[in-house]
Amino acid sequence: MIPHISSRSRRTLVLAATLGAAFAFGAPGALAGTLPVAPSTLPAAKAHAPTAVAASQSATWVAGTRAYLVITAPGDSSAVRSAIAANGGTVFSNFDAIGVIVAHSASNGFAATMRGVAGVQQVGATRTSDVPADAYNPALPANPAQASTPAGEPVRADMSQIKADQAWAVNPGSASVKVGILDTGVDDQHQDLAPNFNAADSVSCAYGKPDTRAGAWRDVDTHGTHVAGTIAAAKNGKGVVGVAPGVTISAVRVAEPGNSFFFAENTICGFVWAGDHGFKVTNNSYYTDPWQFNCPDNIDQAAIIEGVKRAQEYAESKGSLQIAAAGNENYDLAHKTTDSASPNDSTPVTRTITNACLDIPTELPGVVTVAANGTGVTKASFSNYGQGVIDVAAPGSNVYSTVPGGGYGSKSGTSMATPHVVGVAALIASANPGITPAQIRAKLAAQANDIACPSDSRCTGTTADNSFFGEGQTDALKAVGTTPPPGKYFENLADFAINDNATVESPIAITGVTGNAPATLKVGVDIKHTYIGDLKVDLVAPDGTVYALHNHTGGSADNIAQTYTVNASSEVANGTWKLRVNDNAASDTGKIDAWNLTF
Repeated sequence: MIPHISSRSRRTLVLAATLGAAFAFGAPGALAGTLPVAPSTLPAAKAHAPTAVAASQSATWVAGTRAYLVITAPGDSSAVRSAIAANGGTVFSNFDAIGVIVAHSASNGFAATMRGVAGVQQVGATRTSDVPADAYNPALPANPAQASTPAGEPVRADMSQIKADQAWAVNPGSASVKVGILDTGVDDQHQDLAPNFNAADSVSCAYGKPDTRAGAWRDVDTHGTHVAGTIAAAKNGKGVVGVAPGVTISAVRVAEPGNSFFFAENTICGFVWAGDHGFKVTNNSYYTDPWQFNCPDNIDQAAIIEGVKRAQEYAESKGSLQIAAAGNENYDLAHKTTDSASPNDSTPVTRTITNACLDIPTELPGVVTVAANGTGVTKASFSNYGQGVIDVAAPGSNVYSTVPGGGYGSKSGTSMATPHVVGVAALIASANPGITPAQIRAKLAAQANDIACPSDSRCTGTTADNSFFGEGQTDALKAVGTTPPPGKYFENLADFAINDNATVESPIAITGVTGNAPATLKVGVDIKHTYIGDLKVDLVAPDGTVYALHNHTGGSADNIAQTYTVNASSEVANGTWKLRVNDNAASDTGKIDAWNLTF
C-alpha cells in the first residue's frame, strides 16, 4: 500500500512553488494527500480540550515516556486521575466531557495495570515511539517574513470547476460562520489569509493539550496554510480567492513539529476545541498516526478509535461538522486487505486487515469523506475510493493556493480536494443560519453534480452514488441556493482605510448600462472592522442621492459581509457610484475590503 502521499497530512504533492515559497517532498506524517507534482506525480494530507495552559505541568520528561488514552465514563474523572498518578503515570490532559484522559508514563506495565482500575473502560498507547521532550515546553513555530505579490487574482481552474466564482456574486460567505483548519498550522500573517483569520479561536493541540500562546497555531510545514487558502483566501485583488472568501478561519495545529505527526490525542484535543469554540465546519486533511488503519481487535487501536470517535461526536453535538480527506493510496477503502504503512512512527510492518479497521477520522460515523478529482470530472489517479465510503468529490490536482511567507504554490492530493468541500459547506451554513451538521451533510449530497463511473471495473455503484465520486462533484453555486443575479456586475477590490471619526468613499464607475438602475440593485459589501456599531454605511448615487445600508447596528461584532438590495430605479445607471463609510467613534478602525454592484 502506497503511503499517504501528502507527507503526514493526507499528503500533498507539491506541484510548483512561486513567490518565495519552496517545497520539499513530504515529511513523514499522515497528511491526507499532497503530492509534489514535480518531480513526483503523487499527492499529500493529514483536533476540545481541557483548560488551556502554555506548558505542561507534568513531570520532567524522561526517555521511554509514552502516551496513553485512558477511557472512562464522561463526567468527574478525579478517581481515575488519582489512580494514574498512583500507578506510575502523570495526567497530561483530560477531557471530562467525553471521558478521555491523556496520560504519560515510562512504566512498561502502566497500561495493563490501569486496565484493572475501577471505572477504567479502555487504555491504549497512542504511539510506538516516545513522547518528545518538546511536549513539556513546546517551542513556538517560526513566524516567517512575508513576501508581497502584485495586484491581480485570476480565477483558478479549480474554482471555476465547482462554480465558486459564480457563487461569490451571490453569497461569498458570512463572517459569522467559523471554520476550523485542523492541520499543520496556518500562517496567519499571509496577505491573503490575515483578513479572515481569527486568532482568538486558534490554538495548538500538538501533543494533546491546548496551547493558546500567540502564534502556537502557526504552520510547522506548508500544508495547513495551503488548505486555508483554498477555503477562505480573501477576495482582495491579490493572489487567489478561496471558495468562501467571506467566512472566518481559525487554525488548530494538530501536527507535531519536525515530523508532522497527527497522533490521536492531538486530534481529540482539536475536535473538542472545535466543539467548544463554535466551528461550524472543520477541515481534516490527515489520518491519525501512527496507524493508517486502526483495528478494533487491537487493544491499543481500539482505545484510539473510541477516543477519537467520542471527540468527533462531541464536536458534532456542539454543531460542528467534520469533513476529511479520503487519502492518496489509490486504495479501495471498501475492500481492505493489507496495511504496510503502519506504525509510521517506528518500523512499519505488513499486516492483514479487514473493513473493521478504520482510517480515522475520515471513516468515523458522521464525517464527510472526500475523494479527489483530476482534470474535470475524472478520478485523480492517487485518490482512495470505496463504495459507501466516499461521500463527495472535488478538485485535487494542481491546486494553487497560499503557502507560508506570503507566497503561493501548487499541490495535489485529497488534502487539496477536502478544503473545496469545506468551503462549500461554509457557504451552505452562510446561506442557512442555524443549520445543523446533519442538514449540511444532506445538502452537500444534494448539491453535488452526479458523475458516472468511467470504464473502470473498480468503479461500482450508480451514476448518483458510486465508489469513485460518491454523490458527485461539489457545486458552490448550488450551495448558495440560487444563480448569480442577472445584469452587469461591477466591483472595486481596492482597500480604503476606515479611520476613527472619519469618512471614506470607494468609487465604482458604471458604463454601458442602458437607462435607470433597477429596483433591485444588488450592493455587495465586504468591510473589515472590529466594531461595526461604529459605522454608518451608505450607497451614494451619481447624482448624490444617499441610500442607507447600515446604520450603527451590530455593536461589537466584527466585519460586514452582506449583500443589500436597493430600490434605485429613479437613478440613471451610468456614472460614478460610491460606497461611503463613516466611523464616528474612537479605538476601532478597519477598511473597505471590496464592494460590488449588480444591475
